Amino acid sequence: MTPADDHGRGYRSGDAPDDAYGGSGRTRTHLPGAYDDGLDGAPRRPVRPSRSLITVVGIVVLLIAAIAFANQGGSEGDSAGGGSAGAKGTSPTAPTGVDPVKGRTDGIPTGYARNAQGAQSAAANYTVALGSDGMYDKDRRALIVGTVYAPEVSAARRGDLDKAYSGKELLSGIGLGPDGTPPEGMTFVSRHNPVGAKVESANQNEARVSVWYSALFGLAGENSRNPVTESWYTSTLQLRWADGDWKIVNHTQKDGPVPVGRDQTASGSQEMADAVEQFGGFTYAR
Repeated sequence: MTPADDHGRGYRSGDAPDDAYGGSGRTRTHLPGAYDDGLDGAPRRPVRPSRSLITVVGIVVLLIAAIAFANQGGSEGDSAGGGSAGAKGTSPTAPTGVDPVKGRTDGIPTGYARNAQGAQSAAANYTVALGSDGMYDKDRRALIVGTVYAPEVSAARRGDLDKAYSGKELLSGIGLGPDGTPPEGMTFVSRHNPVGAKVESANQNEARVSVWYSALFGLAGENSRNPVTESWYTSTLQLRWADGDWKIVNHTQKDGPVPVGRDQTASGSQEMADAVEQFGGFTYAR
């Protein structure tokens, strides 16, 4: 007795067929080829795809062809990834908008677009410059202030900042020498890391931009009394278009917003010092 016979068990000739298993009680074997042995012995017609399936396949093929054509980008003369944004034949994935910065002055990105986008980029990069360790060195501080502040306020701001950053109490309190240098074997860390920028108001001549950032500050080294810590602030910069670029005319700062800290183990002093020396900062753009 075969399994097929067992499926039809309990029925006599002429009884109802065993529908759940194919009906006849015979084992059906599908062989390669266009025809199949039907239960009645007649050849079966080959299965043809439905019109709806053919239509769907045709649409998919057309979509793939259209996507491939679009991704080819420009003409044969265009170099890969080359061409300016908006130029004829430029790939649709090329960057758009205005170039955020055109050059550098004393290491600080300068040369911004005269619009809200350029003002945001300037505010973010100026926040980084004003939060750098260079502000604790007299000569470097003069270059930073002269670059980021408008000419009419630069001299006054330089005097105020000289008093703030060269005070003996401040320098000794954070573990620096009278000239702003860290003790031997220590690495001084002062770095602002913008998270985002927001335009409060803007026109072609003036802009007010807020920058939210985290700040790393302290001395990395064995037995440091001021280990590197993280803080969060928001600075609001009043900018004015002067000498062909955005310049600061006023600058305020407030705490936060401060995110909830994760349960992570703090890195050792040497690892922190290595990270600061090995990982450079970014040129921020909006």
